[in-house]
Amino acid sequence: MQLRWPKPAPWVLAPTPFPLQSADGPSQELAAASRVACSLGAEDHRIVRVDLDVLGGSALTADIEVPKARRREDIGEGVPITYVPARNTIFLAIALGWAEVLGSTDLFLGVNAVDYSGYPDCRPAFLQAFENLAQLATVAGAEDDKPLRIHAPLMKLSKQGIVERGLELGVDFALTHTCYDPVVRGAETLACGECDACHLRLEGFREANQTDPVPYVSGLN
Repeated sequence: MQLRWPKPAPWVLAPTPFPLQSADGPSQELAAASRVACSLGAEDHRIVRVDLDVLGGSALTADIEVPKARRREDIGEGVPITYVPARNTIFLAIALGWAEVLGSTDLFLGVNAVDYSGYPDCRPAFLQAFENLAQLATVAGAEDDKPLRIHAPLMKLSKQGIVERGLELGVDFALTHTCYDPVVRGAETLACGECDACHLRLEGFREANQTDPVPYVSGLN
């Protein structure tokens, strides 16, 4: 979606969300990122592999069950086990390095602090702190006195707002992937429909009076 957002040039989109590997094929999120980048004409799409499984500590990086069917009021209360320690810090650090190579002073990240799962690295204070760090940690900021900016255009949008804005920008949501625990059946990847990510995504589409185009195990869309 952020590839469609009006932006200065050059700019860097922070790396794809943490890849969810399946035994039957490549990461579903990496595959989705490649589809989206190709469909929207990204000038350059690079994959930097960082194995956070080595650290563990999350249902997405260790042998820990992904929470399912949580009550809506419980989502956003506390930090869930799907939080990957320091993930967005790592992603932004990689994006910052590439931005400096390109001569870009603008980084974009798809975090959201309204209808989110309680992650500390999806909050405005985190992005402001990283922006301050970027100013001190790069030649562009520390020596050339160029302002480095972290843009999070989805930060204050509800999930409904994200769906509506995405449709306005011409985003093909059928190419995207959100589920924390997808099911792979042959060549088809199905969203579980029960994890927090699916719950919030489906809620956004319902409130926008739209049908989510991705397939779900139980046909919830």
